[in-house]
Amino acid sequence: MQNKQDLPREKLNKKGAAALSDIELLQAVIGSGGKGNDFKQIAKNLNDVIRKTGADNLTIDDVKAIKGIGDAKATTVFAALEFWRRKFTKQTAPLVDSPEKAAELLSGIKNKKQEHFVLLTLDGARRLINNRVITIGTLNASLVHPREVFSPAIEDRAASIIIAHNHPSGMLDISKQDREVTGIIKRAGELLGIRLDDHIIVAGDKFVSAL
Repeated sequence: MQNKQDLPREKLNKKGAAALSDIELLQAVIGSGGKGNDFKQIAKNLNDVIRKTGADNLTIDDVKAIKGIGDAKATTVFAALEFWRRKFTKQTAPLVDSPEKAAELLSGIKNKKQEHFVLLTLDGARRLINNRVITIGTLNASLVHPREVFSPAIEDRAASIIIAHNHPSGMLDISKQDREVTGIIKRAGELLGIRLDDHIIVAGDKFVSAL
């Protein structure tokens, strides 16, 4: 039987985190196994999944798929991993937490002669996942259908989105069609659990929020 002082959590308290192996650190996060499940084996299996999938690509469903890890334990493991990814790993994706920062990502459409409708997908920390042109042409509610917006947002596992389009006329007036599109996308996002953070209209070097 393993001495209590050799258990990962007790070992961490006595000797510090540096004294624990990767597997022991995972054991400390997991705590204990369920009935008939060895928490040491669970930690080994979790380590194998992280190594195979990559910490940046790991999802909560990957964690839940490991035998012996239920919803509650998977939530604890994944929340710890996500906190680490957000706070302590080098972030290369831009933070998009203001209309100004969103507008900086729209330079490619500001002088276009046709209207371009753009989708920015964001993670839970409001960092950019992807920047896509969804449609080209006159903006209206029939052209910009929610499925064209939310299909890539779901694929990106986005927590929220920003939509944007340019006004080739150079005018920043928010039209009736602009407001209709904003309302449709906002309501669809509420149903899907993907928040609409903003709708940016750009015209040359100027921009305005239509939300």
